[in-house]
Amino acid sequence: IWGNDDFFNARSMDVFITKLRKKLKNDPEVKILNVRGYGYKLIC
Repeated sequence: IWGNDDFFNARSMDVFITKLRKKLKNDPEVKILNVRGYGYKLIC
């Protein structure tokens, strides 16, 4: 009934990753990388 909501799901993930990066920014050993075509990669 509502149609395709991929845009909203993608934006929700962007917001989540942004908040997560802010929380982890003080730890230089932790990084979140964008992997084009796949998603995200957590480096510890």
